[in-house]
Amino acid sequence: MGFKLRPSEDAFYTLFSHAAQNLVRGTDLLSELALPEPDMQSISERLVEVEHDNDALTHDLFKKINSTFVTPFDREDIYRLGSQLDDVMDHLEGIGSLLYLYGLTTLPSLPREMHDMVRVLDQQAKLTAEAMPRLKTMKELADYWVECNRLENEGDRTYRMLLVRLFSGEYDALTVLKMKEVADELEAACDAFEHVANTVETIAVKES
Repeated sequence: MGFKLRPSEDAFYTLFSHAAQNLVRGTDLLSELALPEPDMQSISERLVEVEHDNDALTHDLFKKINSTFVTPFDREDIYRLGSQLDDVMDHLEGIGSLLYLYGLTTLPSLPREMHDMVRVLDQQAKLTAEAMPRLKTMKELADYWVECNRLENEGDRTYRMLLVRLFSGEYDALTVLKMKEVADELEAACDAFEHVANTVETIAVKES
């Protein structure tokens, strides 16, 4: 019968789970863009608060890595996963900040494709939050990274359709430049979720 000398350090799993829950909070806030009259200033300010909370979690995680002699799995993977979860939150906060600073919600409406991308991000966030607690047992994770990668592909298709919409002549040139920055942040967030899923897959394979 096989056995492992790895300790069961719950603090790491708790920090990963809290960080993933912050991503759900972030996509929930971006989902408010679909409301009839979204308060973009409030959405942006609350995203900044969640991002700051996530920064603190990431700092705690790195301190924990440095103060733990034997970690539950490779410390390089712990560091990578923590950094990638934080990267996702940075992109979500960036989306909100750009929309607010550029005043894009004063338009009659945002392109439907932007809302579609937010919905993809929300699904990825919820999948990630559900998966993080399962890191402790390394069980039932395959469906997570497969679905997260599928959603990233869906996000890529939606991003391309958004670019077609932006360059269709519907918007003036300055608005196109502003929206293109937001679109790039939306795509980067989708990609960042996939990076998290890929790292979880790598960890699971190493620990199997």
